[in-house]
Amino acid sequence: MKLRLLPVLISFVVSAFVLFGGYWVYQSVAMENPLNKIVTSAPGVESANLDLSGTEAVIELKLRSDANLREIVHKISTEGAPILGKREVKFRVTNDSTPRLDAWWSSVLFDVAQAMETKHYSQIPKTLEEHAKEMNGLKVSTEMDDNNVYIRLTDGDQSKFVILPRTPAKLGVWPNE
Repeated sequence: MKLRLLPVLISFVVSAFVLFGGYWVYQSVAMENPLNKIVTSAPGVESANLDLSGTEAVIELKLRSDANLREIVHKISTEGAPILGKREVKFRVTNDSTPRLDAWWSSVLFDVAQAMETKHYSQIPKTLEEHAKEMNGLKVSTEMDDNNVYIRLTDGDQSKFVILPRTPAKLGVWPNE
């Protein structure tokens, strides 16, 4: 039996087009579009960019200076759970920060990192408020949930948003014992 090359090649191309085109349409229509509607409908979100892969979802957010980051993350995590499934969700916030805010954040980062490392989370708002007095007009807002600590620094109409992941305490024996 002799196979003709042209019909086999055409069948292969059409099959590949249908398979990968169908996957792309499913990814776009059934996953990204509904999730994008959830993300952009959250109060305070100016724009969003989604990147869904098999194991993770990266959500890049551009926020207004009055946005409540904790509420936005909660809304996306709860309402988007059926779409996200078991993917690990990573949030990236693009800021309208200023060099002055960035320099101030760099100066307090050591104290914040120490509080995070020692799990003294109540020390973070105190530390930030204490250092905020050094910079006139700086407003600091901190919130926390089970997974993250959320910080919003506002200087006039410019804001810097920071998400600091909490690592839950591990129960059980030490791994090297």
